[in-house]
Amino acid sequence: MKTINKTFGESMREIGDAFSGFARHCQRALARMSWPSLLGMCVVLALLITILPLALMLFACFLLLKLLVGKNPPPTRHFPRQPQQQQPHEGSN
Repeated sequence: MKTINKTFGESMREIGDAFSGFARHCQRALARMSWPSLLGMCVVLALLITILPLALMLFACFLLLKLLVGKNPPPTRHFPRQPQQQQPHEGSN
């Protein structure tokens, strides 16, 4: 009887083959790139690696701060209303 399920070793071999194929594809693409485009790609990758996590972390921190402040609003004071006195208008006799 033929089994349709793969063994663990076969699955790992398939994952390894896919990863090595992807690495070969990236290596060929990098070999074909010119130096200025390679430098530009490195700068963009560096910005993504450094700035994107920083922006996400700051967003999460400010969101958490907003939720904490909104959960505990400052106490409001209720003062009795003072009767307002009408001021006479200037220029009226």
